[in-house]
Amino acid sequence: MGNINYLMGFKIERYEKPQEMNMRSWLCGRRPVYIVYLGEREHDDPKLVTASHHQMLESLLESKEDAQKSMIYSYKHGFSGFAALLTSSQAKKISEHPEVVHVIPNRILKLKTTRTWDYLGLSPIPTSFSSSSAKGLLHNTNMGSEAIIGVIDSGIWPESEVVNDQGFGPIPERWRGKCESGEKFDATIHCNNKLIGAKYYLDGLLADNGGIFNRTKILDFKSTRDANGHGTHTATIAGGSFVPNVSFYGLARGMVRGGAPRARIAVYKACWNIMRDDGSGTVGKCTDADIYKAFDDAMHDGVDVLSVSLGGKLPEDSEVVYLGSVAAFHAVAKGILVVAAAGNDGPGAQTVVNVAPWFLTVAATTLDRSFPTKITLGNNQTFFAESLYTGPKISTGLAFLTSTSDANVDVEGKTVLVFDSITPVVGKGAAGRCDGFPCIYTDYELGTDILQYIRTTRSPTVRISAAKTLTGLPATTKVAAFSCRGPNSVSPAILKPDIAAPGVSILAAVSPRDPEAHNGFGLLSGTSMSTPVVSGIVALLKSLHPDWSPAAIRSALVTTAWRTSPSGEPIFAEGSNKKLADPFDYGGGLVNPEKAAKPGLVYDMGIEGYINYMCSAGYKDSSISRVLGKKTICPTPEPSVLDINLPSITIPNLEQEVTLTRTVTNVGPIKSVYKAVVESPLGINLTVSPTTLVFSSAAKSVLTYTVKAKTSHE
Repeated sequence: MGNINYLMGFKIERYEKPQEMNMRSWLCGRRPVYIVYLGEREHDDPKLVTASHHQMLESLLESKEDAQKSMIYSYKHGFSGFAALLTSSQAKKISEHPEVVHVIPNRILKLKTTRTWDYLGLSPIPTSFSSSSAKGLLHNTNMGSEAIIGVIDSGIWPESEVVNDQGFGPIPERWRGKCESGEKFDATIHCNNKLIGAKYYLDGLLADNGGIFNRTKILDFKSTRDANGHGTHTATIAGGSFVPNVSFYGLARGMVRGGAPRARIAVYKACWNIMRDDGSGTVGKCTDADIYKAFDDAMHDGVDVLSVSLGGKLPEDSEVVYLGSVAAFHAVAKGILVVAAAGNDGPGAQTVVNVAPWFLTVAATTLDRSFPTKITLGNNQTFFAESLYTGPKISTGLAFLTSTSDANVDVEGKTVLVFDSITPVVGKGAAGRCDGFPCIYTDYELGTDILQYIRTTRSPTVRISAAKTLTGLPATTKVAAFSCRGPNSVSPAILKPDIAAPGVSILAAVSPRDPEAHNGFGLLSGTSMSTPVVSGIVALLKSLHPDWSPAAIRSALVTTAWRTSPSGEPIFAEGSNKKLADPFDYGGGLVNPEKAAKPGLVYDMGIEGYINYMCSAGYKDSSISRVLGKKTICPTPEPSVLDINLPSITIPNLEQEVTLTRTVTNVGPIKSVYKAVVESPLGINLTVSPTTLVFSSAAKSVLTYTVKAKTSHE
């Protein structure tokens, strides 16, 4: 008998072709995958939950055998539901079942640091941005040694030094997860006291591709091993171990580590390295069915925080329909904070994704580090732009491209000016490479000057020198142009994004299969990078304050964030028109880890707060009851979305006077007094009552205040 593989939930003998052919015959009709969401579990025993799923499916298909073949996943730990191969009529019929909250088709989603931690003042040694002593959040939490960070992404490269476990103690006893072996991934060798969990989810993707792992299309390993590199990069940023003297061809040299360098990492591979339709390269893709199962397992396994650097597209579905949001809700209800990317489709308004109030949604900023490259145009004008070029001085022709440029533009042998690249420049041997050609990445202000030269010169040329690494002024913090902006398109009264963190040119480990990697490391940009920055900080805060709820941790981060750079410089927002950043660009501001450890007051919220949000958003009692697994009736009168106890106040429409409430919990000294300082926006009158909050004892740690807002315009 041959080796045993697991595919689509069936045990398949590698050399027994008839069974494999039967499964493929079932899939040949190309029935799409639908996800049937049933809300909270009705049984604590996962086996009973799965049995009820099979029973429901068997009743629909009127065949036990067909039900077994149809089932892709049973979601049985964090919530109840299943993914199955169904026709559209079958999906419609099962959606009418009284126990079903909703049924949606499986979708494909896409994946969206040497200086970072010193810059944020989170360093094991004093920095100019941290306290004068080495004691602080890292010291007080033993660098997060008891925290477990779950990463839902494209896997991990297990040989990378960032997952070495030198000096680590035993795995926390509460851990219930495991490592799964697979193609070129041996759980007994590759997992250790650092990498304590490794699972992969492929069935949803295969079901949408005829049940076959097509190696000409899926350029990946059938295991947790990461071919794409995105997952290794994000895991490094969140919780990578110390790796000294790392650089990208000499640039950004320093110590690479994660935010919580002694935290444990659990990897849930739900995203796969897929060849683009035009054959121009690969892209990370993930299906709802696989992501949902990853969430389900992570809730069972015992992670403290989930880092999710992916998301859908606008217009985003409502929170009780979008599965990632529903899964995140169940995670938060179980005390697991879910940190998610704001998206990379900025800088336009209302582009932010992952907007449900239970997500901690992260925007991306630059660091105070740049890689200036001297650029001399043919008319002897000299500029400094960003590049990762480390070779000898070169002279080439010069061209200009945008995402909408004519395909016939001649770029052969030329360097291309680029305004709108998410990952500005990567590679060696040219000024950088953008989709295969040498490029210069500049902001709009500098780029306009260069473009003027290109358009007024018959044969424009450019001379480019090697880049250098510069930290500190004149480089300063900016919200990246690609970072998605608010307001929230689903619920405008919920401020999104929540927070911002560095996400531009972040050095971390990648897959050595990445053609742009250098010695297993790479510089990547995106809200995918800023998200695990915050995830690592959350792991430290959870270690320091294990009794804090996800809402309390979010509040601590949002209310203590910097609204200037750590050095006190203004934060600007990149885009076609540079401006000072505001809450729709960066939420509360730039994350400030040390301050977040001692916020004084927090805006806490439990499950009841999220129920009130759903009620205010107009969800039916029956839908909310199914999500929660218990009968729930919205209060009368309907709660106001403005009263949801968030650490921000957003009023979409202020035609008449509005009164709202907030409740704060004292987590600082028992006897504390806080006085309101009101800075009203232009044209708005704000009144706070009471103006002073007095916390006199441990028993009196929760107080409420009201805010009246009205416009001063006639």
